[in-house]
Amino acid sequence: MAATDATRAADEAYDVIVLGAGPTGENVADRAHAAGLSAVVVESELVGGECSYWACMPSKALLRPVAARAEGRRVPGLKDAADVPLDVPAVLAHRDAFTSYWKDDGQVRWLDSSGIDLVRGHGRLAGPRRVVVDGGRVLTARHAVAVCTGSRAVLPPVPGLAEARPWTSREATSAKAAPGRLVVVGGGVVGVEMATAWRALGSSVTLLVRGDGLLPRMEPFAGHLVAESLAEAGVFLRTGVEVREVRREAPGGPVTVRLDSDDEIVADELLIATGRAPRTEDIGLDTVGLTAGSWLDVDDSLRVTGVTGGWLYGVGDVNHRALLTHQGKYQARIAGAAISARARGVPILESDRWGAHAATADHLAVPQVVFTDPEAASVGLTAAAAERAGYRTRVIDQDLGAVAGASLYADGYRGRARMVVDLDREVLLGVTFVGSGIAELLHSATVAVAGEVPLERLWHAVPSYPTISEVWLRLLEAYRG
Repeated sequence: MAATDATRAADEAYDVIVLGAGPTGENVADRAHAAGLSAVVVESELVGGECSYWACMPSKALLRPVAARAEGRRVPGLKDAADVPLDVPAVLAHRDAFTSYWKDDGQVRWLDSSGIDLVRGHGRLAGPRRVVVDGGRVLTARHAVAVCTGSRAVLPPVPGLAEARPWTSREATSAKAAPGRLVVVGGGVVGVEMATAWRALGSSVTLLVRGDGLLPRMEPFAGHLVAESLAEAGVFLRTGVEVREVRREAPGGPVTVRLDSDDEIVADELLIATGRAPRTEDIGLDTVGLTAGSWLDVDDSLRVTGVTGGWLYGVGDVNHRALLTHQGKYQARIAGAAISARARGVPILESDRWGAHAATADHLAVPQVVFTDPEAASVGLTAAAAERAGYRTRVIDQDLGAVAGASLYADGYRGRARMVVDLDREVLLGVTFVGSGIAELLHSATVAVAGEVPLERLWHAVPSYPTISEVWLRLLEAYRG
């Protein structure tokens, strides 16, 4: 059946109803349909979701030219050629192309070709297995409803902030021009990536961080190396500060940010990147005994706990397990398999930690890349998190710049690698890389952590020479002594 709109009021039954057509929702529907179940997706915005139009794709399209120029500046024979301003209109046009100009025709065609129905409109639960779209069309689910509505940026309760209409991640990735002066509040992934991008595109950038460092969820050295690079690029970084008040006298006019020190900073735009909340405030959770606006508590098959009958699933950002697109798609594959298995009456073994129906990687092997210069990438537990979890560990650090492949990659290469070892089982609990060009290195670490590969076996995985991957050999040599 072709994709349709929500203009007619009629009760329709599907095996699976999915609220939200981002990457997570699309994958839940696809996995259910591949297993022989009928599926419909309900979406009030663009099919493809946050990642396609306001997050992963536009941000990386903005950041790739920045990284390429930075790397070129460190390569003999390219230094002079690369030391030129970026062509801002070309970069923004490139970004626009990767968002499909904020049109979802291609994504809709994919749903149609996959045999998945689309209902345009805002869907709300109306009791068990029942969804009402914009108060008219009624859908019922034979087996499951999957909430895949994602998350949204949150504005902290700062006087004058909401009235000043600051940027959130959406405005930061879709802006049509580089502001002359940009203040960024927040030292997490969005904050450092957007500070990197807009500084390179010509903005004067001030980065304000409440804590004492950047990227607090990673190993401390990751934030330190990224902070050094941002400062060298001309970003003004202030840590240990809080915003007390924001004023914008006229729409489109300058914005004044007052800090707890009573200092004031005047800018053309203000980006708030301090946290996210679940998009569950108006989807009818109260009709099934849950709290509107809350994160959804789920088991490892992504089934929402506390709902009678076990028909409701919370997949992706809404469950607050790992707010990452690739992790949402992973959860979608797990949820799709669990929904189809239960629909067929196949028992699910909850003790099978790494089986087809358990999203165990959410706890132990979540990979993430921060596309700053240098890149920062990690998977699994940090040393501090492993210690808090009670593991007996050993931490091995290596200078990435000392590896032959890194020296060839760039003059003056700066970077660091760390592996956290579980001494009782002699497997990896976590790995972190910081340096140019290390994003593609992360999957090898993800395989090692998720696969719980014994270090004695990992010793036989020989890295090619001369590549940056040779850091694996150096880490293992340091461990063996």
